[in-house]
Amino acid sequence: MEKGLVIKNTGSWYLVKTNDGKQIECKIKGNFRLKGIRSTNPIAVGDWVQIAVNTEGTAFITEIEDRKNYIIRRSSNLSKQSHIIAANLDQCMLVVTVNYPETSTTFIDRFLASAEAYRVPVRLIFNKTDLYSEEEQRYLDALVNLYTHIGYPCYRISALNETGVEEIKRDLQGKVTLFSGHSGVGKSTLINAILPDLNVKTGAISAAHNKGMHTTTFSEMFPVEGEGYIIDTPGIKGFGTFDMEDEEVGHYFKEIFEFSANCKYGNCTHRHEPGCAVREAVENHYISESRYASYLNILEDKEEGKYRSGY
Repeated sequence: MEKGLVIKNTGSWYLVKTNDGKQIECKIKGNFRLKGIRSTNPIAVGDWVQIAVNTEGTAFITEIEDRKNYIIRRSSNLSKQSHIIAANLDQCMLVVTVNYPETSTTFIDRFLASAEAYRVPVRLIFNKTDLYSEEEQRYLDALVNLYTHIGYPCYRISALNETGVEEIKRDLQGKVTLFSGHSGVGKSTLINAILPDLNVKTGAISAAHNKGMHTTTFSEMFPVEGEGYIIDTPGIKGFGTFDMEDEEVGHYFKEIFEFSANCKYGNCTHRHEPGCAVREAVENHYISESRYASYLNILEDKEEGKYRSGY
């Protein structure tokens, strides 16, 4: 038996890097299913596993070690299945763009809420700053102020011109970092700027829809300087928050959670209850309208029992 780290998952096999640095293609042994998680992939990139290598040179994953955390997204069809994007993360970096294509605050807030639910810290990377008009720059300033204030560190970068990339490199050292974001926001360009030898395929943006075309089809892990790893993931269209109870959703919005301590009722949903401290905070601009709208949007989705993929 050998211990190793899953660094790539193609759907049919897994690439495992063993402690002595070998990379071995592995299959899963028989009906290997995790207790309590119905997912399309029982093993994810970032998992530590035990493998058994046969004399013929084929290898099987026989055991998975306990995870520190993981991030899941719901499958796009309305099945109860979910897909584990990655496991054992120290942080996420969400690459977003004010335009070309536009990342909505609803999408950002859904991602942040999901990451909070799995206790993974997030940093926001605002890319393509070289393209923005004055008005877009002002909107960018407002977003950076908003998210920094809530407690999410922000970077303003142009991956194309490699502006601001050094600062990101510093914050990747010694950590396992998941990179995520819509298709077309420049995630691959950024990863190429961080790891120039890698040459990750970068995708074109469809001129007709101002949206990215998919390039990455599965998650993969790449070592970075200083004992860290980047996990590159396919571009995400929608992010269905998974299995949250109504009264829990507010816990995953840091500032809503903070104000909710003063609500009259313990299980307040912050919509129309009298004496709601959160609604009062929104009226007094302590909580931003956009964040409150995202919060309501998640509750609405839950009621309709569906996860719209438009965000």
